[in-house]
Amino acid sequence: MKSYVKNVLLKIDLPKYKLQEKLDILTPMKTKYKRLAVAFTGPSGSGKTTLIEKISKTLNDKDFKVAIIKHDPKDKAIFDQEGKDSDRFSKTGAEVAILSDTRTTLFKKQKSTIDDVIRLFGDFDYLLVEGLKTIPLPRICIQRESLNKNYFMVSDSLAIDESINKNDLPQNMNILNLNNTKEIIHWIENNAKQV
Repeated sequence: MKSYVKNVLLKIDLPKYKLQEKLDILTPMKTKYKRLAVAFTGPSGSGKTTLIEKISKTLNDKDFKVAIIKHDPKDKAIFDQEGKDSDRFSKTGAEVAILSDTRTTLFKKQKSTIDDVIRLFGDFDYLLVEGLKTIPLPRICIQRESLNKNYFMVSDSLAIDESINKNDLPQNMNILNLNNTKEIIHWIENNAKQV
């Protein structure tokens, strides 16, 4: 329907901004968000960020709203490039928010709980959390090259690739194909926690 209307509007030669305005009216407002949360864990370099990136892109392409939280246990994340205004403001010890027409960036100098951050995000369909092993969320452990069993106690599922010896896999854990984003999203749909 939307593409048909777009073609009709193009034929009557509306300016682009008017065309988008008309199309926005035809797009139904989303009233119910899924609010599903899942966490990812695993050794450094195992592919957590890459997998979360793929899942987020796939879900966003399907018009789902995705929020991501990344744990920074070594406190090495930087707010901005050295010398930029936001970096200079942050170095004064202040809490800094940067607002633009397309985004808001917030840098707090105090710890926030996961619930605080969820409230800041507002509405979302999927919350993908990298790290934070102590929070009670369904968790996918990502492992490549070799198995690190220290992560098994905090994980509900194991996402691996062909580099892992299948004979070494734990018997009591669901096994996912690390390279099959669709399979992992299906697991998330069935196991994520509503927050």
